[in-house]
Amino acid sequence: MTVHFIGAGPGAADLLTLRGRDLLASCPVCLYAGSIVPREMLEHCPQDARLVDTAPLSLDQIEAEYVRAEKAGQDVARLHSGDLSLYSAVAEQTRRLDRLGIAWTMTPGVPAFAAAASVLGRELTVPEVTQSVVLTRVSGRASAMPEREALSAFAATGATLAIHLAIHSLERIVEDVTPFYGADCPAAIVGRASWPDQVMVRATVGTLLERAAENPVERTALVLIGPALGASEFRESALYSPDYHRRFRS
Repeated sequence: MTVHFIGAGPGAADLLTLRGRDLLASCPVCLYAGSIVPREMLEHCPQDARLVDTAPLSLDQIEAEYVRAEKAGQDVARLHSGDLSLYSAVAEQTRRLDRLGIAWTMTPGVPAFAAAASVLGRELTVPEVTQSVVLTRVSGRASAMPEREALSAFAATGATLAIHLAIHSLERIVEDVTPFYGADCPAAIVGRASWPDQVMVRATVGTLLERAAENPVERTALVLIGPALGASEFRESALYSPDYHRRFRS
């Protein structure tokens, strides 16, 4: 018996990976985050599968579901939103599974920041503008940020910031990043990327609060800040230059 953790992606049902789809189809039990995973994905599950919405459950109750399936010899598909590598609460579950001696796997999903970049139609790394993306968040009720990971420390790098789970702290974000990026630096908010009701707000650091007030976004939103979001005058990458020699080009 194995628990298969599956990244469901940012929201659109057709952004589920083929591997994730096949695992859903093979497991007689599916635990899914009902508050954010689209119901359409559950159509891949077997018709008689046991479907468990974990949104109202505690970690102890989720563990009990794993134990129940293990006793029945049933594989479990554990469907999480986004990608498992970021803010997924998978680590605390796999730690418990290890203690129980239950096998598990991880299948990645399309991460929210990638979906947001697609909605904006922007590459987050632009030659000689910025070559780094910082994936971060701010302190919230679920967990606090380590002191060494202050937003201002990341802003000092000038990288593209992809700030998760932080729409409630927009004023603080603007205050922290303005000294490093300036009021004219491009910024954006993307809410529910890839869902039918997705929201996109383009702004600058200086107008972000005003634009957000005009287009309220709650919960599942990503804040992006950095010069790459508006770069138009930049050197083309040498990758496709006729003078760039590599083994795939004679």
